[in-house]
Amino acid sequence: MASLNVSSVLVVLFLTCGAVMATKENDQIIKENNCESKMGLPCVLEAFTSIFNTGTISNKCCGEVVVFGKVCHSALVKRTLENPLFKDLNPAKIIAKSIQTWNNCLALIDSPSPST
Repeated sequence: MASLNVSSVLVVLFLTCGAVMATKENDQIIKENNCESKMGLPCVLEAFTSIFNTGTISNKCCGEVVVFGKVCHSALVKRTLENPLFKDLNPAKIIAKSIQTWNNCLALIDSPSPST
C-alpha cells in the first residue's frame, strides 16, 4: 500500500511540479500538443511506474500511451528528469526504459489480434 502512495505522489509531481522545472522546449511541446490531458490518471501511473520504477503496463494503458503519442511521451519523460526530485536517477537508463515502454506498447497495439 505504501508503494501505491509513493507512486501516486510521483505521478502528481510528474504532472504538476515538472511544469515549473521544465525547459522551454519541453514545456512548449507539452503545451502545443495538449499532452497533460490525453491520458487518464490510472494509465499515467502505470506508465510512470514502468519507466521510473519497476512495473508493467497493461494492454489498455499501452493503448492510451500510443494514442498519447511519442512526442508527448518523450517530452513528459524528459521534463520529469529535469525535476530536482529525480536528480539521482540515471537519465540514460530512464530514457532507455521510456523507449522500451513506447516500443513495446506500439508493437502490442500494431500486432493483429489472434483469430478464433
